Amino acid sequence: MTAPAALLDRSPASGGCAESPVLRERGQREVFCGLTGIVWLHRKMQDAFFLVVGSRTCAHLIQSAAGVMIFAEPRFGTAIMEEKDLAGLTDANEELDRVVGRLLERRPDIKLLFLVGSCPSEVIKLDLARAAGRLNDIHAPHTRVLNYSGSGIETTFTQGEDACLAALVPQMPTLSAADPARLLIVGALPDVVEDQFRRLFAQMGIQHVDALPARRIEDLPGVGPNTRFLMAQPFLGDTARALEDRGAQRLEALFPFGAEGTTDWLHSAAKAFGVDEMLFRSVVAPGRERAARALERFRPALDGKSIFFFPDSQLEIPLARFLSRELGMVPLEVGTPYLHRPHLSRELPLLPSATVLSEGQDVDRQLDRCRAVRPDLSVCGLGLANPLEMEGLTTKWSIELVFSPVHGFDQAADLAELFARPMNRKGRLSPSIRGAA
Repeated sequence: MTAPAALLDRSPASGGCAESPVLRERGQREVFCGLTGIVWLHRKMQDAFFLVVGSRTCAHLIQSAAGVMIFAEPRFGTAIMEEKDLAGLTDANEELDRVVGRLLERRPDIKLLFLVGSCPSEVIKLDLARAAGRLNDIHAPHTRVLNYSGSGIETTFTQGEDACLAALVPQMPTLSAADPARLLIVGALPDVVEDQFRRLFAQMGIQHVDALPARRIEDLPGVGPNTRFLMAQPFLGDTARALEDRGAQRLEALFPFGAEGTTDWLHSAAKAFGVDEMLFRSVVAPGRERAARALERFRPALDGKSIFFFPDSQLEIPLARFLSRELGMVPLEVGTPYLHRPHLSRELPLLPSATVLSEGQDVDRQLDRCRAVRPDLSVCGLGLANPLEMEGLTTKWSIELVFSPVHGFDQAADLAELFARPMNRKGRLSPSIRGAA
């Protein structure tokens, strides 16, 4: 376990993977599309509705991923494009206007409507940006209408959230240099996790704390030159760039996974807002110690075990750092769809120098490398998990790491358990274990 003093040391580490070469892969990909982000975004944004303009396949994907009961009233739906739309036999814009009108008449509680592009809508060049502008003129100010792309063409599934939040940035009110400094948490977090972070910041004396996305559109925060923002997710490159274009300043930090990452993330804000060091230590000490003690329960299952990350969510590098430094795992290869070095500048030096870094995907080659090293645990998408399990390799579904509350001190043990669970399952199913019993 990393010593508490080391957890507060923010000086750059030497070595690691900071200067390591990156194996760039360009081939067949195995990922969900950006529409999947609706599954967690619709739960976070309480007065928003996500209308996918796509096919029946799009509708089945979202309904299956969300697991919505048939009697529920979710905050998402699909405007299904029929063959006549794809063939250009009808005016898709007229049909879309009609669907939106019926939706808003039936659901007057919707204050923010997203038109979400899909592979089919992009293939036929349906201009949803223009459609959103036209519909916004009709339905605003009661309902704002925005658009973003959730298409799976050349993207990975977490980019759906990035595109959604980037579409919100132009809607944020403009703050001036005369406004007080504000801290902005960027990335959709479960409400309970966001509230935990807000309490910690309040105890440090940082009072002006906002979140993007806000839970309601009327609470959408402002942005300006006195805005400092912390990224809660490493896959928000477009959103970060849009905020910086509005004058906000990104705070460099580890991502808040585990005791070390969460301490560093909070410390970055504390330093930016002039929080006394002793006050900071006293505020974070209880949570940090709870997390450290809770993680110790999982070390026997994970310490010394090797792990291989297939590229999927862009969480791979921060998670590999957490598993290596706090649980003793050995990351053999860490693949990520996109490697954004400026946003990972604190993470890369903390990875073991022997770790192979890969960016992008060529699934056949990565499968060959995984089979060659036979890791104790492989983190991969659903499409690869069953074939690898059939070959005797233990797997972890990467999408579960995005759907679960894993940020912060109080979720550190839950995050560790997600990796320990398949290892424990393998132990229980092992013939030698059964024979000993």
